[in-house]
Parts: sequence; structure tokens; C-alpha cells
Amino acid sequence: MRELTWPSTWYGWRLGLQSWWYTRDKSRLTLMSIVFAVLLAMPLGIHGLISHAQDSKQALYDLRCLTQNIYHEARGESAAGQYAVAEVTLNRVASRHFPDTICKVVHEQRWDSIRKRHVGAFSWTELELKADAGDPAYKTARKIAEDVYYQRNEPRVEDALFYHATYIRPSWARTKTKVASIGQHIFYK
Repeated sequence: MRELTWPSTWYGWRLGLQSWWYTRDKSRLTLMSIVFAVLLAMPLGIHGLISHAQDSKQALYDLRCLTQNIYHEARGESAAGQYAVAEVTLNRVASRHFPDTICKVVHEQRWDSIRKRHVGAFSWTELELKADAGDPAYKTARKIAEDVYYQRNEPRVEDALFYHATYIRPSWARTKTKVASIGQHIFYK
């Protein structure tokens, strides 16, 4: 008995399919094609719905992290200052030098050789502060987060990746290019 190999098996399937095609009544084929197309599309549609649900869940998670960062870092600032802080967060996500999601950027920690410990990129994350969602400042931060996340605003600090309060003078600032000074923060790229 001869063992079937892939080419001969494929050839047999192809001949069978051709035979089926040429012996069928083509008038009913349109209805069958539609049914077949729908059956094929259903898994793709379900996959699309699942993918959309996962994207929506990720968007909600990202918006929460961005809102908390704006709230804790700049709630006492003008709207322009809060927008700038949100933009720096998203600029970091877009940069290859930082993590690739908003929450990872917000909660990033790096080793500080001077303090001999890991420190948060944003100081509030080290303190595990909680935000009050009922606070009007939190609601403002949420609106700003949505505007920046969905790109419904004009950039204020394009390409800025860093900022600090005006009342401190970190050594790293000497090596950066100043982009803007808004309220109590200075922004750098």
C-alpha cells in the first residue's frame, strides 16, 4: 500500500472540490455562498467584539491612571498646567525610553543610587495616595485626561518628557532642554 504524501493528498482534495463545483446547480449557489460567508464571518465578528471589549477595558484602566496622575501631580494648577502634565505622561508612553502603557509609566520605579532604593517616576505613587472621585478637582482631572487621551486638545508641551516644580532644582534639569514654564511646573524635553 502506497503512503499518501502532502502533494498527492492536496491534489485529491483539489480534484474533489473541482468535481463538486462543476456538478452543482449554480442557481442555489448564491444562497449557499451567503450562508457560508456568514458562518465564516461569525467567529471573526465575535473576535472583534472581544477585542473591542478588551480595548475598552484597557482604555478605562489607562484613563484612571492618567486621571490620578493629573489629580495628584497638578490639581492645584490651572487647566493648562494639568493638560501639560497629562501630555508628559502620554509623551513618555510614546517614547522608547519609557514603558509602553499609561499605567506602567505612572507607576514606573527606577533605582536611585543616591537614596539606595527604588523611587517612583511620580512622587505620589510612592505614598500610595488615594483620590476622591467625588472631588470636583478629580472630575476636572478626568475631563482633562479624556481630552488628552482621545487627542481632543492642542498640545501645550510637545515632546516634553520631564517636569518639576519651580521650587526645586533637580540636577537632571541641567541636561535637558526647557520647553515651557506653566504655573508651578517647568517642562523639559
